[in-house]
Amino acid sequence: MNYGYARVSTKDQNELRQIIALKKFGVCEKNIYTDKQSGKDFERENYKKLIKLLKKDDVFVVKSIDRLGRNYDEILEQWYFLTKEKDVAIVVLDMPLLDTRRNKDLIGSLIADIVLQLLSYVAQTEREFIHQRQAEGIACAKAHGVRFGRPPKERTKEFYELKTQWKNKKISARKAAKKLGISHKTFLSWVNH
Repeated sequence: MNYGYARVSTKDQNELRQIIALKKFGVCEKNIYTDKQSGKDFERENYKKLIKLLKKDDVFVVKSIDRLGRNYDEILEQWYFLTKEKDVAIVVLDMPLLDTRRNKDLIGSLIADIVLQLLSYVAQTEREFIHQRQAEGIACAKAHGVRFGRPPKERTKEFYELKTQWKNKKISARKAAKKLGISHKTFLSWVNH
């Protein structure tokens, strides 16, 4: 049985390109599992469901190695788990050398292992570069006065009245916060600063 896996990092991204490639390979739609989650680890709901279904001699198909994941050690660990422990074949569509159905001899296995390690390294390195570029972009934006997050809520006249009542123990912090439409924690932070 052929099973496919597609992954994108965010809900804004579209996995359709991967799904089309998986269908073209011959994976039927009901056997395609998708996640909209980072590839930093394998704690992904649909990936876990798929792995539980896989049986000996099934074929696990993925468009590219970075869709499987972006953590070098974990990719290698999953690869070993799938191919050796579950005895499942893996096909990486963008890299024909990573088709474990072929070249099962020693040289074929050696080449596949080398290519897998290289691509896994590249996937993790790209993830690290993404984080580095993101951090640099945020630092640059902050240096130019860009503020991130929600703007701070203004303290109204009602806050100061409720603060006085709270200090005089006429109202609880929770009730005061509820009247202001803020969290209990925020109310306590405001009265203490």
